[in-house]
Amino acid sequence: MKLVDRVAVEGAGTAWLVFVGCASAALNGAVPAQGWNVFEMAAAFGLALAVAGFASARVSSAHFNPAVTIGFAASGRFPVRDVVPYIAAQTVGALLGTALLAYVASGRPGFSFAVSDFASNGYDEHSPCEYAFGAVAVVECVMTFAFVLLQLVMSRSPQRRKAAPMALGACLAAIYLIAIPVSNGGMNPARSTAPALFVGDWALDQLWLFWAAPMLGGIAAGIAHRLALRLRARGRIRSRAQRDASRNGHGPS
Repeated sequence: MKLVDRVAVEGAGTAWLVFVGCASAALNGAVPAQGWNVFEMAAAFGLALAVAGFASARVSSAHFNPAVTIGFAASGRFPVRDVVPYIAAQTVGALLGTALLAYVASGRPGFSFAVSDFASNGYDEHSPCEYAFGAVAVVECVMTFAFVLLQLVMSRSPQRRKAAPMALGACLAAIYLIAIPVSNGGMNPARSTAPALFVGDWALDQLWLFWAAPMLGGIAAGIAHRLALRLRARGRIRSRAQRDASRNGHGPS
């Protein structure tokens, strides 16, 4: 598949993911950190990812997230030359999805970007439950690590790839249940960037964390996966050598 086709799918899938996921918060007047609204937003992101994954299974790598792309590159499973086009497409897609959401949201009387956080991510007083910088950074990094590692594992065989969209959608929903009260649910720099550009002010000031922490988590997952595969390969070689030595030692002289 040509790169231009793959990046187009990445952009479209990210636009869908961001529009559906952020709409569940931005179009709902309730506080997203409270009760049912957390589940609603987490489910929206998870289901949107599952749908995008199934729809693009034969066309794209279905990353829809710069942290996933950088994690695959760090693991040696994705060409480094394609990283920048993928991340650019994901970011543009997120902006298009958010622009559509902004148009819909502005149809509500009294809506204002200055008042609404528009599903933006933040820490301290801009965290839904006012979590401090350190707590937000840890959650964003660790949850991204887990998500990217699962995506790497699920992409290793055709059988796993068939089930990957549902597994990854469920994983994203689960980690968002944890992350929404803390950071409003980031773990995706493209998803974090687009709403921040519309809100401006504090959202742009704090945006750097929602690139740094997820990208660090993605790189760590890629390196961990690569090391695990190497250790597994060495273990297989050692086991094979031991079996051969055992057979030679007990064979006829």
